[in-house]
Amino acid sequence: MTDSPQIVVATFLRRLQWGLLVFAIGWVLWLLAPVLTPFAVAALLGWMGDPLVDRLERRLPRNTAVILVFVAMTSVALLAMLALVPLLQRQVATLVASLPQYRDWFTGTAIPWVEAKTGLRLLQSLDPQRIIESFRQHWEEAGGAAATLLGYLSRSGFVLLGWIANLVLLPVLTFFFLRDWDVFVERIASLVPPRHTQIVGQLAAESSEVLRGFLRGQLLVMLILGVLYAVGLWAVGLDLGILIGMLAGLLTFVPYLGPATVIVVGGIAALAQYGDWQHIAGVGLVFALGQAVESYWLTPKLVGGRIGLHPVVVIFAVLAGGQLFGFLGMLLALPVAAVGNVLLRYAHTRYTHSRLYAGEPPAILLHSHERDIPGPDGG
Repeated sequence: MTDSPQIVVATFLRRLQWGLLVFAIGWVLWLLAPVLTPFAVAALLGWMGDPLVDRLERRLPRNTAVILVFVAMTSVALLAMLALVPLLQRQVATLVASLPQYRDWFTGTAIPWVEAKTGLRLLQSLDPQRIIESFRQHWEEAGGAAATLLGYLSRSGFVLLGWIANLVLLPVLTFFFLRDWDVFVERIASLVPPRHTQIVGQLAAESSEVLRGFLRGQLLVMLILGVLYAVGLWAVGLDLGILIGMLAGLLTFVPYLGPATVIVVGGIAALAQYGDWQHIAGVGLVFALGQAVESYWLTPKLVGGRIGLHPVVVIFAVLAGGQLFGFLGMLLALPVAAVGNVLLRYAHTRYTHSRLYAGEPPAILLHSHERDIPGPDGG
């Protein structure tokens, strides 16, 4: 049965309205991205802390449970900053001071070895010493420019007030999200049309499970592996072991990229600093230990198969989010991609059960087939 022209036009206009609404929301988000960043961070923190608040609420008043969870989250954040900032500062200073040593290793050992094995003349086509010196010079210039810019911004009362406002807003907004998260969810759920309540509730529950599996599981994996790699490379004796280990832990959200950072960057650091195979073997041991812990314990226990995001999707989501919405886009890229993955699975299921995919019921073929089958009387 073919729909009438009026129904087709009405359907097109309704879809056009929804498309324009989505476009308008995206445009407003693009304009307000700098302002929305503390709200997005606070919402993520509130979502992550709400289950613990709900659990404590069974024995304590809601406000008391919120205060306890908020104080715990704030204490962890402050302790992490106090521990990591000085450590990273020392590691970066060590990296800058070690650049001449890496330059000598590249020009005196690595490149001659590659030339001997491949027959290429790399030293004639590029000057590693000039490249490394240029990198170091630009690093120092960037540090000076950053200091100058920081001084300028600190003298700018408007920008300074904006920084202070964001720093004050983040804990305040986190507290309110923790306290009223269930209220926000109920109000949003009340806007769903009754005929779509069941499917929207199912998709929301599945999306929440995927987000919880990613944000909590993967962040714990990154933290544990970062500490393991940093301690392991430091125990091997690498001056930059802590920095390399933390970088590898941070990159663990892309499968194989974190371990590759350990074996490649850690191996280069061991060769440049010591030049023997004993320390290379130590880096390989740290790599193998991290892989075993991640494959047989961390990923099965903390993440499992609930996320379903391919590494290519992860990289594209982060780059696209940063290009479209800056830091806010990078922050929300993976959660949005995880929810989008749930919606795509649902759309795929609907498509495979639709008439467009299956086609019209082959009634004529069935009748023709039935005529070919002899009846009980042989007719």
